[in-house]
Amino acid sequence: MATSTINDRATTVVRERSFSESYLGEWLTTTDHKKIGIMYMVTAFFFFLVGGLEALLIRTQLAVPNGKVISPELYNQIFTMHGTTMIFLFVMPMMAGFGNYVVPLMMGARDMAFPRMNAFGFWILLFGGIFLQSSYLFNAAPNGGWFMYAPLSLTASACGIHAYNCTPGMNADFWILGTTLLGVSSISGSLNFVVTILKLRAPGMSINRIPLFSWMILVMSFLLLFALPSLTAASVFLLLDRHLGTHFYEYAYGGDPLLWQHLFWSFGHPEVYILILPAFGITSEILPVFSRKPIFGYTFIAWSGVAIGFLSFTVWAHHMFAVGLPPVAQAFFASSTALIALPTAVKIFNWLGTIYKGKLSLKAPMIFSLGFIGMFLIGGLNGAALAVVPFDYQITDSYFVVSHIHYVLFGGSAMAIFAGIYYWFPKMTGKVMSEKLAQVHFWLLLIGMNLAFFPMHLLGLLGMPRRVYTYPGNLGWNELNLMSTIGAFMVGLGVMVFVFNFFKSLKDGKESGSDPWDAFTLEWDTTSPPKKYNFLTIPVVRSRRPFYDKKNPEIADWKSAIH
Repeated sequence: MATSTINDRATTVVRERSFSESYLGEWLTTTDHKKIGIMYMVTAFFFFLVGGLEALLIRTQLAVPNGKVISPELYNQIFTMHGTTMIFLFVMPMMAGFGNYVVPLMMGARDMAFPRMNAFGFWILLFGGIFLQSSYLFNAAPNGGWFMYAPLSLTASACGIHAYNCTPGMNADFWILGTTLLGVSSISGSLNFVVTILKLRAPGMSINRIPLFSWMILVMSFLLLFALPSLTAASVFLLLDRHLGTHFYEYAYGGDPLLWQHLFWSFGHPEVYILILPAFGITSEILPVFSRKPIFGYTFIAWSGVAIGFLSFTVWAHHMFAVGLPPVAQAFFASSTALIALPTAVKIFNWLGTIYKGKLSLKAPMIFSLGFIGMFLIGGLNGAALAVVPFDYQITDSYFVVSHIHYVLFGGSAMAIFAGIYYWFPKMTGKVMSEKLAQVHFWLLLIGMNLAFFPMHLLGLLGMPRRVYTYPGNLGWNELNLMSTIGAFMVGLGVMVFVFNFFKSLKDGKESGSDPWDAFTLEWDTTSPPKKYNFLTIPVVRSRRPFYDKKNPEIADWKSAIH
């Protein structure tokens, strides 16, 4: 009997090993940071396509006056899910994917600090995303905007005398539970990044030698750790209001409708920098390599990122100027919003200083990085305009705000994401993507994005409210909306060019070698793609460009002699 039990257990172990060693099992059970990073990025890009389809449906509905492409109820669900998908299921996990793949390599480490928790974070993200998107199957997709303002997101049963203002059904519940799952994923990933960057650096990599992408991931991780509890608390209060009869958010019962806005935006504005700081880091890695120069003002870029992190917690109520804040509060948040522009502007000047008189190589990563600078600058400037309280009164909740957020997060984060994909694709696959197709992709994206989002500035100034389902034809909005829709489809076409380029390059792309860009940082000081253990021997760091110094020992020796 005992012998039979032992044999059964041995057979089970063999079966488990054979599954984990199979191709599918290896990916499903992996704790390798590189595989987890790739799974993050593939998952995020899938949701990007979903969010893009939702955007095209929105723009098709608004292309002409009195449109009837989709119903008002479905439109509310789609515009809510578009924002939620792009923020929580595309940009955040895509940046986490880059961080997972690249940060341990940049640090000269073998893996993330907590490999199993790393895998846990990915699977929670995947299931949270599937849970959110499955709401369409029940005709109960979230429909209150990606910010889910209370008391409008309360159920009729919880709203008492204000039931006409409320949202019945499971719609808001899907949003609350889904974003909470995604928050658990983000917290686990952030803890991992913090410990990895602070504790697993290669010998000689002091805090002032950390690559700038890793710096920005570190700041992003601290922002998530301190900002997400606010959203979690707000969501728990909302869930209690909806199902247990509490009244945190309803004035008629002693609650405060503005409590949701304060809690949400104290997460929501740091969230903007959570989404854009890694994009700063990607750009700061690419520009020096393709300018053949060290980064201009490394210390300013690194510590301005830290300054942005601190200041991002002081600006949330500039989203709330129109709700009746006291003048002293308006003055404070207007001033802090203007102040946060300073460390952001520092980065712009540092990037321009990096490319100034450089030997520019306009390969795909470089042109997307340059596009990022231009588009983010537009978004930053119209964001500074929103800090002016009288102007904000006029255009709040208008399409001017929609234009601003898209220039920051699409022209900014998405443009940098494509730059990062083109830059690290050879590291991940051992192949280089087609430059010709990349150029087509870039120009379709750049022209389409400006055609889609710049008219929204004018629409906002002309009084078109955001989240509107349709509009009459006599308000002067017709041509601008049609232009915006044409631009959105150009962006979609550009993305399809990228997808074709991606799969074509995977199949028969040119072999890249281990260092196709003559790069500076440690992730390139190993094979492409890297072995499971990353480095045969842990590298020793003596400067901010360790791999460049290794390839050019005469320069490194000269610098050492000076110092």
